[in-house]
Amino acid sequence: MKINALFVLLLMLMAPIELLAAEDPELDMKSQQRAPTAFADDKPRPLLHWGVGEGKSYLVPIGDILMFDAALNLFNRQFSGTSDYDSDFSSFRRNLNGSWVYDNDSFSINQFGHPYQGSMYHGFARSAGLGYWEASAYTLLGSAMWELAGETTKPSINDQITTGFGGSFLGEPLFRLASLLLESGDGGAPGFWRELGAAAISPSTGLNRLVYGKRFDGVFRSNDPAVYTRMAVGMNFNSSVHSNVNTNQAADETPTPQSYDTGEAIADFTVGYGLPGKPGYTYTRPFDYFHFQFTAASSNVFENVMTRGLLFGTDYAVGDYYRGIWGLYGSYDYIAPQIFRISTAAASLGTTGQWWLSDTVALQGSALGGLGYGSAGTIRQVGLRDYHHGVTPQGLLAMRLIFRNRVSLDMTARQYYVTSSQSDESGGEENIFRADVALTVRVYNLHGIALKYVASRRDARYDGLPDTHQSVGAISIGYAYLGQTRSGTVDWRTKAEGGP
Repeated sequence: MKINALFVLLLMLMAPIELLAAEDPELDMKSQQRAPTAFADDKPRPLLHWGVGEGKSYLVPIGDILMFDAALNLFNRQFSGTSDYDSDFSSFRRNLNGSWVYDNDSFSINQFGHPYQGSMYHGFARSAGLGYWEASAYTLLGSAMWELAGETTKPSINDQITTGFGGSFLGEPLFRLASLLLESGDGGAPGFWRELGAAAISPSTGLNRLVYGKRFDGVFRSNDPAVYTRMAVGMNFNSSVHSNVNTNQAADETPTPQSYDTGEAIADFTVGYGLPGKPGYTYTRPFDYFHFQFTAASSNVFENVMTRGLLFGTDYAVGDYYRGIWGLYGSYDYIAPQIFRISTAAASLGTTGQWWLSDTVALQGSALGGLGYGSAGTIRQVGLRDYHHGVTPQGLLAMRLIFRNRVSLDMTARQYYVTSSQSDESGGEENIFRADVALTVRVYNLHGIALKYVASRRDARYDGLPDTHQSVGAISIGYAYLGQTRSGTVDWRTKAEGGP
């Protein structure tokens, strides 16, 4: 698409801003005009008892995980079409005494399937009343048990990392979101639809609540975090691809260029939980702050799943107009759009904060830098594995600029450098950069229009192969539903300072 056409679209989106800025539209609920709380509802009310007495068990998650692994093993035996799951005591003993390796499973299995399996382990322990670190230990042990007894193949180092660490970093946000949905009712026991929604978000939580009944029907206390939610559906309508990769399998034939399918449907869900600045809210538990984003596309269903949460840290203030948190974050990223892919589980130092630039304009953002273990696309295939993995330095810079509670401009940049360290491939490197810009205009009530541009670049180098350079850009437009009118802004200011 030409630049002038993009400029016209931007003008169309920006045109109603001044017309709508004078007055707030009529809202469905009065509570939606307040500082953000759980799903724009009133203050969540803790339900029954969670994590105390009969509501806490160290044995139940062990049984849950063993039964889950047994069921998964039987399912794979029946439908996988391979003998890799015909495990028995002899294969367990062989794996227990043998060495660990880097396996050759497909990217989606290793980088999404295994972390999701780990999130199930984590959810079993959390919904049985255990804390985050206890649940993380169960996740690591559950992963190790699967590697030793769930498959006949040699246990995998990369699977232990993605399932154990990625599973906890993914499982905790899912558990928190499910609990938040259960908690955000009218003060009574959650009804059928809340129970069903929570089970869809965190199946292991729903299963324990269903199977054990009153024993685990208590709800984890969120402590009333400031929450931002955004759901969007749309489609991409323009793209550009530059690549020197020849997708033609016949090396002596004319190179086949890579292309990006336009017109694909896209659905995106974003949550910011525990946004800094809310008076009285503290960050004493892991993931009392986290950011979660999930994007589905018609071309590849799970286009990306990205989480980051504060493991250790505290809040701080700079003057009257800035509030923030800082510390050690845990993150799991799975990014698999068309053309090429990247996935990591990482620990990073960083900060998240909000700054009031004026009475009506706020800037939120996060800056993180750290080290993880990642996998990224490559053109050399090893078994089913057509990607490279290794130790991955990475960084993130994210900002949301919010104007008059009407317009938000989100900008995020991510950098990943997948080295050959701790890999079975020497002399291989992947350098991947991904950036996106999204403009959301709230048009009426909680309904808006969103325009988004995503750009990615991959530069890869492998011994004995030509250097690879790929870049992809895509533009999408769609409908957005916002959980709050304030686009996630938290206002701690007095009325004299411009607050509510």
